[in-house]
Amino acid sequence: MALETPGCPAANALPPLASRFLKVADLPWKPTQVEGIEMKVLMQDKETGLLTALFRWQPGTELPLHEHVEVEQTFVLEGSIVDAEGEVCAGDYVWRPRGNRHVARAPNGALVLSFFLKPNMFIDAYAGQTLE
Repeated sequence: MALETPGCPAANALPPLASRFLKVADLPWKPTQVEGIEMKVLMQDKETGLLTALFRWQPGTELPLHEHVEVEQTFVLEGSIVDAEGEVCAGDYVWRPRGNRHVARAPNGALVLSFFLKPNMFIDAYAGQTLE
């Protein structure tokens, strides 16, 4: 595994078994290919696709149809995320099994903490791409 925190050279320079304490407010927001969604990568392994990240959704943002290649977990910190199966609001958690497909929306915006074993695969708008 090649674990890292992009934008945090001090954490990446530590010995392999050292704990990484992050000042999340100091990490940069970076755009994703979906307009209206930015992310702060807290931990990733580019080789395996493992990812823990904060995602900031602007009000009205829609994440096009995508499939969860492995289990995805999301804890909503602010706002809400809505899809055809329901709504997950601030303080709530949702996990989706491998193979789950949906379109997600943030009508009023959202801040979420998500955990991925592998990146999502887009079906339509960004077919073949993963959320990065």
